[in-house]
Amino acid sequence: MGAEDSRLTPTPENEAVRQLQQAILSGKHWYLALLEAIGAWTISEEIFKGRHYRYLIDGEAFDWLLLAERLCQTVDSFLPEEGKTALLFHGKPPLEMTRDEFKKLIGNSKYRQHLNYFYGVTVEEALILAVEEEIRKERWSLGSHKEHDVTNEAYRRIYGSTKAILLRHFRKEKGYPHLKSIGLDELKEFTYWLFKYRLKQCDKARVASDTKKALNWLQSNGLSRGTA
Repeated sequence: MGAEDSRLTPTPENEAVRQLQQAILSGKHWYLALLEAIGAWTISEEIFKGRHYRYLIDGEAFDWLLLAERLCQTVDSFLPEEGKTALLFHGKPPLEMTRDEFKKLIGNSKYRQHLNYFYGVTVEEALILAVEEEIRKERWSLGSHKEHDVTNEAYRRIYGSTKAILLRHFRKEKGYPHLKSIGLDELKEFTYWLFKYRLKQCDKARVASDTKKALNWLQSNGLSRGTA
């Protein structure tokens, strides 16, 4: 690893990687070193090992776990597999940490952007899943187990329109092509767009109620996306 590092172009990002590697080798807990590297990171997207990583949506919603995944690849042989998996796939950190401690390590700006992502993407996704679950329970109580149109019914209840129509509006606004499929990057951006669309369409009481429903769904399913 050292020989490879010596050939890295001197950029802020490569310096963050170098410091991450050195911190772990010197005995610092890998999670603390990882958060410090995230705090030192500067670019919002990149191509790394043939994959496109987009860490910042709309210049304001920071997916810190995606950056953590990318950085973990550079020190993978030094990480405990169980702890790494729990963090990257379940959002469960290996150390207990207060919000203030987390904020200090990644920086105030990134923390604010992380909250934008948490509420604008993670919680918004949870809201859709929670409403889909409500629809299924309603149908089951009536003796129906049909999955047909569950997603569109959830979108109609939350946003007042179907997913297809909303996606078309989103792509038109962004100037994106109207494809049959949607990639993960675009899906996250669409979800964040839905969040802001909902804030404009709904009154404050409805927004608060929906947010509580989504947070309860996350908690009941043992899911998290880091410190929020």
